[in-house]
Formats: sequence, C-alpha cells, structure tokens
Amino acid sequence: MKIIGIGKNYVNDKSELSAAKTGAQTIFTKPESTLVTDNKSIDFPSVTNELVYEVELVAKIGKQGKNISLEDANAYISEIAVGIDYTAADVLAASRANKGPWALAKGFDGASPISNFKPVSNFPDLAAINFDLKINGAQKQVGHTSLMIYSFAEIIAYVSTFMTLEEGDLIFTGTPAAGKGTNVKGDHLQASIEGELLLDFKLV
Repeated sequence: MKIIGIGKNYVNDKSELSAAKTGAQTIFTKPESTLVTDNKSIDFPSVTNELVYEVELVAKIGKQGKNISLEDANAYISEIAVGIDYTAADVLAASRANKGPWALAKGFDGASPISNFKPVSNFPDLAAINFDLKINGAQKQVGHTSLMIYSFAEIIAYVSTFMTLEEGDLIFTGTPAAGKGTNVKGDHLQASIEGELLLDFKLV
C-alpha cells in the first residue's frame, strides 16, 4: 500500500486558480508506518521541534490502474477520509539546505493520522466538499474542494502515468492555502467533513 501526497494544491480564492495551474504537481510519498488510525493518541515525535499540521482529504483507491484517463479517474476512488499530513519542518529545512529529499521530514512514525473512511457515493460532487480542522476547540483550517488547483481526477491521472495505482493506496490531496501551523505536546485535534467529526486525537 502506497501513501501519496500532493503539496501546494489549494488557493484562497477561485480567481487565483488559472495562474496557479502550471501543470507541475508536487508529489511525494510516505511510508505505511506513518499511519495512525482509530483516533489513537500520537506520541509527539522526538525527531522534531517544529511539527507542522496540514488537514487534508484522503482518497482511497478502489481498483488497480495505470495511465488512467482524466475522464475515468474519479471511478478509481472508493472512499474518502480526512487526515493530517504532518511535516517535521526543521528536519525538512535541514534536508533542503543540502538539496536533500523530503523523506525523513514526512516519513516519521505518526506522520499520517487518518479518520475512518466514508463511501465516495456519499459525495455526489467531489468539487464541493467542505472540511475543517479545530485544535483545542479553536478553528484553524477550513477547506472546500472547489479551491483545489488540481482535482481528485487530475491527481489520479497524473500520478498513474508514473506508477500503477493499486487497491488500498491512499492519496492525501492537499491542504487549504491558509491556516496551517505548528502543534505542541498536549494539543487536541478534531477534523470534520461536511460538519461530521471524523478525526479526533491528542498529541501526548
């Protein structure tokens, strides 16, 4: 099972979409060992002093595909969840200073907490999904998929030209353009889709 992420995939306003859509999607991968499910508490990672959160919708691939057409791409999604794509920002900065990869900054244990999944049939319009993140009861991020630079279908079609997508693969589809920040030990994170609380965990 692969975990695929896309970076810098949201704008603040629809008027920004055409300029942002350059065709250069930012794609990275994360190991399966980053996953945390069932709303389990997460041990604050010892490898970082700058743990950056990004709330994202997560698409689960339901069947194998390679070189998937844009028109067919949404049919490869079986379920949708909400998750946090964590980055050890200080680790990333040190790696970038030496022109290194993102692997350690994105791939530490606990870096991908996700909620239970909802059938994709619950979402008749993938370009009109609301989601949000609260931390310690305060609203931090609000997202709407109409503000995605690259849609679910465009991500799937693009990634599948490079690698075969397989049943069970997960795609983190990007975070809202505003609101990401850092967590500290003891923070309580709650993420919802369409007002339904699905992800609810603490950093301990």
